Amino acid sequence: MKTCHQFKTVQAEYEREIGFMIAHSARHKGRPAAKSSAQQAVSTKARMARALSSHVGRCPECG
Repeated sequence: MKTCHQFKTVQAEYEREIGFMIAHSARHKGRPAAKSSAQQAVSTKARMARALSSHVGRCPECG
């Protein structure tokens, strides 16, 4: 699938944020903060999927 620059930028930002949350979760293993960060990473993945899906639906270059 061919994607535009904005798609790649949005995807990279979300993946960076998810990486931070997963790393935080790994650093604080066994604490409530780790569980919270892991749950936020999962919800952020879902938000990323929604954002990219709606982008593809709107973007003439991607869609």
